[in-house]
Amino acid sequence: MKRWRTKASVGVMVAAGVLAGALAFPAGADSGGTVSVTVSTGCLPPSLLVLSAMPLELDPLLAAAKGVDYAHPVMLNNRPFVSGNLEGNSVIMGLTGIGPENAQATTEDAFTQFQCDGVSEISGVVFSGTSGGDDIGDVFVPNDWSYAGGPTVASDPTMLHVAGEAPAPALEASTPPGDPACVCAVTNQLDQLQTPVTVQHQPVVEFGGTGLTTDPFGGRILPCAPAGSDVFGCTPCPELDMDAAGQTVALAQEAPAFLEPGFFTGYMSSTTPAGNWVSEDEETAIVAQVTTAHSLPGSTVPVPFIGFRAASDGGGDPLHLPGFPAEFFVYRQLAANNAAAMALAFLHRWALQTPFQLGPLTGP
Repeated sequence: MKRWRTKASVGVMVAAGVLAGALAFPAGADSGGTVSVTVSTGCLPPSLLVLSAMPLELDPLLAAAKGVDYAHPVMLNNRPFVSGNLEGNSVIMGLTGIGPENAQATTEDAFTQFQCDGVSEISGVVFSGTSGGDDIGDVFVPNDWSYAGGPTVASDPTMLHVAGEAPAPALEASTPPGDPACVCAVTNQLDQLQTPVTVQHQPVVEFGGTGLTTDPFGGRILPCAPAGSDVFGCTPCPELDMDAAGQTVALAQEAPAFLEPGFFTGYMSSTTPAGNWVSEDEETAIVAQVTTAHSLPGSTVPVPFIGFRAASDGGGDPLHLPGFPAEFFVYRQLAANNAAAMALAFLHRWALQTPFQLGPLTGP
């Protein structure tokens, strides 16, 4: 299964989104150093690390969370991570950022940061987000994940079993047309004024197969944009941006690489590896690799990982848009909501398998 791309327009959209964030940040803001953020001095109970790449993907999970400590985030790779409780599970939630380089750096930072007395506080990793797929809105729960068509990394079999036993969630089939220029606070208001678009089939959850992760950025780090949109922003919509100055520095350092002519040439020449892929994204396989390279405390058992991806571009578009990225910007929130719905169904079932309870990050 391929994620169809109009490569030139993707590159333009990436560069435009990054530059828009730069222009949106107030002139004269401090561009040196980073913001000091309170880090927990108490131990968390074993917690699931819940990740998404973009604000729009994590927002529906944050909306369902309880006891979220927004006042004491931990900054990883210029993005805030917060603790709370999700469907009865102690969780740590945050954004990896878009692309393999961000996914690797952020996930590794999380395993380094969330330790207490040398023992990891991460009991498992759950990824929820959008992807390419056969039909818009469908949710995919692959058995394993491949980076660039290489060797696969298996999803945790116990997590897959629990996900399969979870009651099927209600999946959305209609969405207001998206607007890539909207910032978080504006998007929801505009959505309420727009006529919903309904895909041509009722989305379903599909288990099995292999998910593909690719790197359309050629090893470059795609920076997030402070005060950016629900796609390119650094911070989920419900949270205050605690490190805008540090994010601006990173943006200034990395953005020029995306404006070089060679970036567009490389992006346009990239191809999807041959294979039968059930979904295609830009982070999951890397997160799975980093996660399973770590072991649960006191054992050689890899830290369990599972990923949920929903198609934001694929078949069933009544508007007959030319694939990615046009379809993505219309159906991104529908896909993100459906992936989150399946992730929440899994988490509810997972909480019945484990005694772990709420343990928010606390200040000193």
